[in-house]
Amino acid sequence: MTAGGPGGAGFVGREPELAGIGRLLETAGVVTMVGAGGVGKTRLAQRVAEKARGSFPGGVRVAELAALEDPALLVHAVGDALPVAGHSARPPLEAVIDRLRGGPALLVLDDCAHLLPGCAPFVDTLVRALPELRVLVTGRRPLGLPGERVVELGPLPEPDAVRLFADRAAAVVPGFDTAGSRTAGCEVAGICRRLGGLPLAIEMAAVRLRDLSVRQVLEGLDARSRHRCALRVLFEWTHDLCTPGERLLWRRVSVFGGGVDLEAAEHVCAGDGVAREHVPALVAGLADAAVLLRRERDGVVRHHLQDTVRAFGRALLAASGEEAALRRRHRDYYRKITSRAWAEPSAAAQRSWTGRLQREHADLRTALDWSLREPGEAGTALTMIAELLYHWSGHHLPEGAGWFGRGLAAQTDPGEVRAHGLWAGAWISLLGGDHATAAVRLEEAGAIAARLGLRGIRGHVAFLTGMTAVRGGDLHTGMRWYEEAARAHRAVGDPVGLALALSRLALANASLGRPEARDLAEECVALCDLYGEGRHRAYALLALSISAWRRGDARAAVEHGDESLRHSALLDDRLGLGVNLEAHAWFAAGARDHERAARLLGAADAVWAAAGSRMGEFGYLLSRFRDACVAATRTRLGEAAFRAALARGAAMPADVAVAYALADRPPAAHAPGKIAPLTRRETEIARLVAEGLSNKDIAGRLVISQRTAEGHIEHILEKLGFRSRVQVAAWVNRRPAV
Repeated sequence: MTAGGPGGAGFVGREPELAGIGRLLETAGVVTMVGAGGVGKTRLAQRVAEKARGSFPGGVRVAELAALEDPALLVHAVGDALPVAGHSARPPLEAVIDRLRGGPALLVLDDCAHLLPGCAPFVDTLVRALPELRVLVTGRRPLGLPGERVVELGPLPEPDAVRLFADRAAAVVPGFDTAGSRTAGCEVAGICRRLGGLPLAIEMAAVRLRDLSVRQVLEGLDARSRHRCALRVLFEWTHDLCTPGERLLWRRVSVFGGGVDLEAAEHVCAGDGVAREHVPALVAGLADAAVLLRRERDGVVRHHLQDTVRAFGRALLAASGEEAALRRRHRDYYRKITSRAWAEPSAAAQRSWTGRLQREHADLRTALDWSLREPGEAGTALTMIAELLYHWSGHHLPEGAGWFGRGLAAQTDPGEVRAHGLWAGAWISLLGGDHATAAVRLEEAGAIAARLGLRGIRGHVAFLTGMTAVRGGDLHTGMRWYEEAARAHRAVGDPVGLALALSRLALANASLGRPEARDLAEECVALCDLYGEGRHRAYALLALSISAWRRGDARAAVEHGDESLRHSALLDDRLGLGVNLEAHAWFAAGARDHERAARLLGAADAVWAAAGSRMGEFGYLLSRFRDACVAATRTRLGEAAFRAALARGAAMPADVAVAYALADRPPAAHAPGKIAPLTRRETEIARLVAEGLSNKDIAGRLVISQRTAEGHIEHILEKLGFRSRVQVAAWVNRRPAV
């Protein structure tokens, strides 16, 4: 048993169980660990996974399923843990199976008690398809599968329970030791017996030594533990010892499905007895009591509830009469998050939101599920689903398709909300290869937009109709629809929609070698720079790169391609990453560096394999360039060397492949004697930065919004490769006056 839950050190007890599970996993496809809540199944499973890493060349993966409320999302949750590329068009179960191929592997499915009906057939399918796979499951009951081996985890033996208490107590009271006092040893043993040897209860009781003596802890338990569940006794006692504010926060924070940060806790849990400014102290108090577990990842601190602690809190919430209000407040908080993520187009915002939405994924699921089940909330649910378009397309494509299906089925009113959901859902269908569903959705969206005069939505419908035509091989029809989309977005003043249409129109023209590709791409880049948009800027730069390559300007092709690749990597845009790696392979082949070209083709192949398709929407536009590159490279290297180089490229992780493609080239702005490619407006803003003006002052001087000014400054820093305004000022002052 890991001592101490939060912040504990060492592993106490469970040596026989640990060894026994290890032996079972050598031969059994499925091992299920069952036991009561709080008995330590999760900790032991994690310990098994740690010790098994050297024994499973195919990898060890742990899927934590306690927060998953919808059994229909089980496969998606496991795919997230592997991880399976969320933008893959393949069925999620197929993608999970493919990801687990490649040698003996261990998959841990932790806390499946509430998912049993769906978990059993899922695990059965996995082990039948993958004979070398081993699955370790934790829950309250066995799965009931043929050949399943069951390990029943009981309470800790008293000596181990005492060791665990002492270890955890030493983290709270430095120097704590039962060895020097027979009385203390007997009292600790008594505590462990009152708590039934349950590790979670023992650890939470040990935390009470911050405020109480060992005898006081024992007496407190004695007053409550007559013929009652030890864990519930401990929870009730811990709850009684909390302050009134901590009690309120405990039950309210249980509404969260995943981890919670301070901002979320303040927005959802404050009010009606909890002042917002007191929330940080209350969170700290619950963390001190081991009710909340503190975790820090990627510089972000979040607090989590163990599933049994959350269940106790939710029971309190249900009994309080405020559950409905808390559910709505929780949903409203995540409604604001999806709205902000959709409305902020700048590259920095997009990078930030990509990580934020991934961290909040469990609670986004919770909020969407509540909205779809609550009468009158289907419109809000569909709006949120549509606003998460890039979240679904970039990381959770099959799951997103499911949410659009539920949302559109629930929100049938033929208004603007449904029209938005239809065109966004059509995009997800297209990415998933479901052209029939996309066509039906686009037809209905277009009809609603025409009836209500929604020209912006008509622009999106036109764009996706064009994408459908291009994917089907009708390039010229697709380009006409892209032009129609651009006109519609210009008319309504939608810069993001316009940038999207211009980027694809530029790429189509670039693929044909038309000179107008350059003007379209430059217009798109300027538009993106003006509004700070990053995602579509990367594709416009790709169009500039391909256009330069087609007209024989290898240097410009590489410079624009490098910038596009950096953007795609920063935004974790795998489609953009794959196409850029392909393009860099073409450039390398053109420079007669065929070994390098083959490796880059292999790196691109790895991206496409994860996505389940080659080049996505750009396949028809660009596949002939790949075919020519492959033919030339294979001829120059010979079949054996070509295949070896492909394999080396395919084995590179994505970040290594990006670095290899860039060949350690710095951003173009760093090239000796080269003036950074700032637009006229960016140059003007750089001069104002050099004058010492703040963002607010710059916005006022130029009569633009402060957000627009901030977006310009961010792009200036990125283009110049700088990190501070001081560097921008120095750069301006070094330049000759113009």
